[in-house]
Amino acid sequence: MRNVWIIFRKELHSYFVSPIAYLLLTMFGVIFGYFFWSSIQYFSYAAIESQMQGQSFPMNINEMIIRPLLSNAAVIGLFFIPMITMRLFAEEKKTGTIELLATSPIRDIEVIMGKWLAALAMYSGLLLFTAVNFAFLFKYGNPDWKPLAIGYLGLVLEGGALLALGTFMSTLTKNQIIAAAATFGVCLLLWVFEWNSYDTSTWSQVMAYCSVIKHLESFTKGVLDTKDAVYYLSVIFLGLFLTSRSMESLRWRS
Repeated sequence: MRNVWIIFRKELHSYFVSPIAYLLLTMFGVIFGYFFWSSIQYFSYAAIESQMQGQSFPMNINEMIIRPLLSNAAVIGLFFIPMITMRLFAEEKKTGTIELLATSPIRDIEVIMGKWLAALAMYSGLLLFTAVNFAFLFKYGNPDWKPLAIGYLGLVLEGGALLALGTFMSTLTKNQIIAAAATFGVCLLLWVFEWNSYDTSTWSQVMAYCSVIKHLESFTKGVLDTKDAVYYLSVIFLGLFLTSRSMESLRWRS
């Protein structure tokens, strides 16, 4: 665990000694802030219009504001995750330090876990940045905090799964742009698999089940479903396992 902690601190520190972390935090905050402002504006407009027409308005903040915003955060993360993972191993290959890692006494799994956890911490920081917006809802409204907490858990699990796949992609090339593009392609593919859910054929149903967004729906509803958590944990294991095999091949070539 000591080696994992050392790698984790080094990688997390590298995000903040460069403009990467600050750019990601700023852009994520601005984009999510715009979605938050739009949701509040629509909610307020719908409430006022219903009152003017003498109709009752369902003041469910969790369903009308929080749940859509959590889904929007997942969409934004789809574009930001490749930028977080693209440098993890690709930069090591470009600078030549990957040989030092491959021949060092540190085990591959320790390097992989340290880098993946640092990427997950960076992504969690982006999500934490959005909590500032939700703080206003709790100050001026009365939403239920439990569905929000479960929704954030789902976002972290979904992000961890995609980050694990992005970590694997980063081991395949020394070019960060290629690593980011490949990661985005895989993440987008796993996202759109859900579009086949209308088809009743076996392959379409299997593809729909593999969609990351399909398993996020229950979390955004505030429902903690074991099968969805197991799915994300399985994808995390698969991504880190493939990364381990890729690192093992690098060690043999070194």
